[in-house]
Amino acid sequence: MKRKIEKIPNRLREKRRLMGYTQAGVMRKLKLQSTSMISRWERGETMPNSDNLLKLSVLYKTLVNDLYSALGTVYQIELFPEEADRLQGLLKEEFPSGRDP
Repeated sequence: MKRKIEKIPNRLREKRRLMGYTQAGVMRKLKLQSTSMISRWERGETMPNSDNLLKLSVLYKTLVNDLYSALGTVYQIELFPEEADRLQGLLKEEFPSGRDP
């Protein structure tokens, strides 16, 4: 059974802050019209398109996979349900309860 992901787990906010950028600074670098798109990406409501995702990885000096590594685990659970318990443990380690993805 396919389950809907309510929030897309990511490390965008963490990486942006680590690099010392504000949302407005990222908006200017990516030539976006407002910070609302960045805010929605960071809250896990939507995902950046492939161009912006690659630009973010360059801007934050990290791999795309690092920005959305927990999403890969969510998809592994979906594709390999027999390994769900082990994979959910990994997901909890990456995003402990009470911490924003």
